[in-house]
Amino acid sequence: MENTETGENIEEKGGNGPRVSVLMFVQKTENLSDCLKSLRNQILDDMEVFCIVNEADEVSLNMIRDYSKNDARMKLVRCKANNYGKVLNQGIKFAKGEYIGFIDSNNFIDPEMYIELFALAKKHNADVVRSNYYDFKDGQNIPHETILAEETGYVINPIEDTRIFYEPPIVGSGLYRKDFLIEQKIDFLETDDEPSCSDVSFNFKTLATEGKVVLTDKPYLHCRIETNDVPKNIFAINDEYAEIESFLKKRNTWKTYCYIFQAVKFASYHWNMLRLPKKQVEKFLLRMRAEFHDAEVQKTLDKRYFPKNHWKALKAILKYPPQVFLTVFKSYSRKKK
Repeated sequence: MENTETGENIEEKGGNGPRVSVLMFVQKTENLSDCLKSLRNQILDDMEVFCIVNEADEVSLNMIRDYSKNDARMKLVRCKANNYGKVLNQGIKFAKGEYIGFIDSNNFIDPEMYIELFALAKKHNADVVRSNYYDFKDGQNIPHETILAEETGYVINPIEDTRIFYEPPIVGSGLYRKDFLIEQKIDFLETDDEPSCSDVSFNFKTLATEGKVVLTDKPYLHCRIETNDVPKNIFAINDEYAEIESFLKKRNTWKTYCYIFQAVKFASYHWNMLRLPKKQVEKFLLRMRAEFHDAEVQKTLDKRYFPKNHWKALKAILKYPPQVFLTVFKSYSRKKK
């Protein structure tokens, strides 16, 4: 992290920081130009953008050099690690902004995103601001309107307004107060896996710490949809939920959130099953079945927190052998497609 183009030691920079720091760890180069254009076009002047790149990725390094020449907000940071969570956790520590945003180098954002989210955060003295977003596929924007208008304009309490836990964990659609992240010890799970599930534990932690959360139904982020999004590690999602459970138990809040946790976990596992190759589904299902059997024994499953179809599927998974459930599941998957 200390190896930048200018040779400056970011960790030792002092003084009053900018309003917003944006962390972008470059994983893919193919759509990086679109991402950099959208960052350069941000209306907010008082911000810093850390473009973090593996020092072996010369293509991305050269591209960022070109974009940062005429924009002092953009800073190139070379690193040796490929550990997505570790790099972002280091970034949180050295960022100087009052609020921190994250962006995947495969996505892009609207020009007014950070200036409007920052204004909303300051208006409500919020720790977390979340917005709607677009699914971007085949050159088309499809609004992903998971946040409803009636949920906006006020500070919500996630433990009372539990619906927010069930929304897609798109960390890049929001801003997070840096001091809140540091004080509550909220960070990303450090793993060498690809970052296909990396938002999951971070997002849940931000909602389960009694922070001030404000929502807006306006979309800013354009989230590129990959048609062949097959994970290298089919159990990456399991690791994320193990991290959440550990986090809650360390804070002695497991009893408060365990029922929500299990319902949201089932929804995430179901999503993971739908994207897995057929030959890997049964292997994942066996581990999924074991985890929810443990939850049943520990009495942390509550029907009231599950959508009806999810509760029905969960009971079937626990009751029938995996082969029987898979026959029904495959039939359901074909109909859904």
